[in-house]
Amino acid sequence: MEKTGENTGRYAIYPSLHDKVVIVTGGASGIGEAIVEAFAQQRARVAFLDVQDAPAAELVQRIESAGLPVPAYYHCDLTDIASLQAVCGQILNSFGAVDVLVNNAGNDTRHSIEEVTAESWDRTMAINLKQQFFMIQAVIPAMKKAGHGSIINMSSIAWAIPSTNVPVYVGAKAAIVGMTRTLAHELGSSNIRVNCVMPGAVLTERQKRLWLTEEYKAEILAAQALKRMIVPEEVARLVLFLASDDSATITNQSHVIDAGWI
Repeated sequence: MEKTGENTGRYAIYPSLHDKVVIVTGGASGIGEAIVEAFAQQRARVAFLDVQDAPAAELVQRIESAGLPVPAYYHCDLTDIASLQAVCGQILNSFGAVDVLVNNAGNDTRHSIEEVTAESWDRTMAINLKQQFFMIQAVIPAMKKAGHGSIINMSSIAWAIPSTNVPVYVGAKAAIVGMTRTLAHELGSSNIRVNCVMPGAVLTERQKRLWLTEEYKAEILAAQALKRMIVPEEVARLVLFLASDDSATITNQSHVIDAGWI
């Protein structure tokens, strides 16, 4: 993949994203990191939320060193709704508006049916579903005031395969599709678009560190039509399109990026 700030001319530039205010949750690593970087390359004004301070600082430094608009990092535990709401208020006070929300944060830690407790159920739903709703709720007034907005929720193909050994996570990711559809209709009259992205197996550092054995990689490639792994930057480019004016009439949709798995 190209280095930060490098413009090879291979990928799209969206003039409509220039100077737009973009909020990205879970932006310090993985797919979120690629999304923050991609919006910076489009000269957008980015605020991102995470709890990983060191990786966030490294990302900000890398983007700044490339001469791109420097994103603003906000430490925030998204499962703490009061904190989430306070941070969103700070972002709106600082930036004055929000044009795009990317609900990227999530956690796909493996779990069996037997080990799920009421507490672990609540934690999994809190990070994968609940915080997405309350992030949307927090930005709606500013988007309505501006008369436009694009909200992009991160789901997964996990619920459609369906994946095993992640039953609560799968439930949350399926619910995101339903939430996206109803909110698209509730907010469409305010010219606010709501879509979701459903990635397949993406080659993040977390996946490589925790689960991507040679055997599992072979299973993934056997299931996919394209026989190569997806990288985070490829998901980020889909998000850019959905945030831009090029997709101005696309809403209420679930966009699969899985190399042809489902």
